[in-house]
Amino acid sequence: MGAEAKDQSSKPEQAKAQLYAIEGNQIPEGASVGLLHTSDGASLRFARWDATLRPSKGTVLLLHGRTEYIEKYFETISELRDRGFGVLTFDWRGQGGSSRQLRDVRKGHVDNFSQYLTDLEAILTEIVLPDCKSPIYIVAHSTGSLVALLAAPALTNRIRRMVLLSPLLALNKIPMKQSFLQRILGVLTFIGFGRSYVTKNRTSHDDKPFIGNKLTSDIARFQRNKDIQTKFPQLAIAGPTIAWLFAACRAMVQVNAPGYCNAISIPTLLVAAGNDAVVSPSAIEAYGNKMRCGAFLTITGAKHEILQEQEIFREQLLAGFDAFIPGTEI
Repeated sequence: MGAEAKDQSSKPEQAKAQLYAIEGNQIPEGASVGLLHTSDGASLRFARWDATLRPSKGTVLLLHGRTEYIEKYFETISELRDRGFGVLTFDWRGQGGSSRQLRDVRKGHVDNFSQYLTDLEAILTEIVLPDCKSPIYIVAHSTGSLVALLAAPALTNRIRRMVLLSPLLALNKIPMKQSFLQRILGVLTFIGFGRSYVTKNRTSHDDKPFIGNKLTSDIARFQRNKDIQTKFPQLAIAGPTIAWLFAACRAMVQVNAPGYCNAISIPTLLVAAGNDAVVSPSAIEAYGNKMRCGAFLTITGAKHEILQEQEIFREQLLAGFDAFIPGTEI
């Protein structure tokens, strides 16, 4: 089941795109879908919805984590629209319905996180700023939160506020220091192994069983996301490449550099999942405490994908969102 694209710009390269539905995860009504081509040749699938509650409070730009895709956020999109926000979201290059970087389309790969910044700038310039109601807010998850932090110093006059969920600031529960891991990844990339998988496990998170998963304690949402990938495997990717993880480590070093967060003047709420086994909750707390315009919230007991979690955790997150956006000054 798909939604036809609507013309989003006068550019002749604008193409049609499609969204996919399964039982229990229908496409929210009113979707405007398309493909946007970046300056360096990537093709990004995006989708836009108007608010269902009037008057409009602005637009939320929803940034996904690694491996994710628009369909996974239909529930969240509907909740944001019911709060009076339009929503614009898209798939990063290399995942979902956007163009892949390698011949093996299951590999999660970029050479540098500057490529994600190119994606974000293209979406902002060509779609969000000309076509979406202001003010513009960012809600991002994991890798998307890291990209938002990388872009934040240049977004001061374009983004009103940001809510960053489980931001990828430091890896959690790895068997060595992250700085040592980064050096190993750098050597492997230099000698030509950058496009190889990090591990031998080439399945995606949602191909794995519920028991022991690091992402959510909600079995219904876990199964829903697994069913999407089963019916539409073209949306899925597997593990990251060595070069992707090396690029992620370098990006984490950049945003954690002394004084970097002082250049961010956008009011930002950082939200940590207390039971996160993917990224470090303590690193998120420390970063929130350092930011001049930052606030910090921990959802105790939640796993990494808070928006895919049980209602007891999601309700806390949405309450924090409601208080912060539009919110009052920190």
